[in-house]
Amino acid sequence: MERKDFETWLDNISVTFLSLTDLQKNETLDHLISLSGAVQLRHLSNNLETLLKRDFLKLLPLELSFYLLKWLDPQTLLTCCLVSKQWNKVISACTEVWQAACKSLGWQIDDSVQDALHWKKVYLKAILRMKQLEDHEAFETSSLIGHSARVYALYYKDGLLYDLSAKLWDVSTGQCVYGIQTHTCAAVKFDEQKLVTGSFDNTVACWEWSSGARTQHFRGHTGAVFSVDYNDELDILVSGSADFTVKVWALSAGTCLNTLTGHTEWVTKVVLQKCKVRSLLHSPGDYILLSADKYEIKIWPIGREINCKCLKTLSVSEDRSICLQPRLHFDGKYIVCSSALGLYQWDFASYDILRVIKTPEIANLALLGFGDIFALLFDNRYLYILDLRTESLISRWPLPEYRKSKRGSSFLAGEASWLNGLDGHNDTGLVFATSMPDHSIHLVLWKEHG
Repeated sequence: MERKDFETWLDNISVTFLSLTDLQKNETLDHLISLSGAVQLRHLSNNLETLLKRDFLKLLPLELSFYLLKWLDPQTLLTCCLVSKQWNKVISACTEVWQAACKSLGWQIDDSVQDALHWKKVYLKAILRMKQLEDHEAFETSSLIGHSARVYALYYKDGLLYDLSAKLWDVSTGQCVYGIQTHTCAAVKFDEQKLVTGSFDNTVACWEWSSGARTQHFRGHTGAVFSVDYNDELDILVSGSADFTVKVWALSAGTCLNTLTGHTEWVTKVVLQKCKVRSLLHSPGDYILLSADKYEIKIWPIGREINCKCLKTLSVSEDRSICLQPRLHFDGKYIVCSSALGLYQWDFASYDILRVIKTPEIANLALLGFGDIFALLFDNRYLYILDLRTESLISRWPLPEYRKSKRGSSFLAGEASWLNGLDGHNDTGLVFATSMPDHSIHLVLWKEHG
């Protein structure tokens, strides 16, 4: 058929085809397909793909593409990134989607970062770390060796671990960097200038790092001192003892300002902290002292030491049938303590119990650290990470037969900022340390990112 005749015929057929119903059009196409050979069918297949498929991410305005992408889960988005370079570029630049995905994993978000491609990279890093936690592969272990006697207590700050047998360790290198001769200690706290120790000899002492000299000796307790805390701004030191009392001392002068009574068991923990919420009994900025024994947590005002009266006493059972673990968290807004019934969280503004977190599969977990997103817990066999949003255990790590002691802090948590949310930088360094029967110190450390 000549070209001119063919075009005339095609126009006539097209007019007729357009006048048909949909059913008739379908039957016509079915008949034509049945008459077609391989060349025609291949041509039809190639053109149908172009006619039917539309790259909506390429055609739509960017804002509308971002809106649609927000309805997809992160794993689907990662798969979509493989479709084409254009899709990968658009999806990777959807900051809001990747920030939300990071938050869902317990990741901290820095809104000041403007790089459009930054948050997808952060998510990939986050998903790897969370997978390591779920597979119990996020940590590694190490040991500090060099003791000839029992290690009673530990304290950690800024990458340095002090072990109360007069050794200061650099956790990153495992090297002992300093030694100082002190009394036999059950508790310790230090800063860049000084070391404060509570001892089994019933005293508290302050030591100077530069010379190793004892600058103050606080005498007055009639039982071992299990916990100490201090504040340079207030020039105050507090101590909790087996004599059932809490003493408030002038840090620089070494004199006892007040003895707080009311406990009927050993005072195993004292915490000095600035209040961050308002109530009828305190205002933001007030300094508060918490002291804990086997059954109760007492709250005291600091700054009015003379005739200081207890503001409130907290407990989990009126008949003292439930014991509190000798661990206490207070950040100025919430008080957290663990017991055989679970993890108790009090609102400091009202003193009401906000929640009791129970882990039915594992009982009697002890508290090591508590944050906005995660809590660090442990028992005789494992170290656990609890997701506070879901109140479920998301990871565990086996612990050796460590030295168990009711006297002194023979185990502690390391870096704590990650408990408020991981950020890709704070999941490094020490997680947990404990003294061992062979006098070494067992360390659990974050494993480097893959």
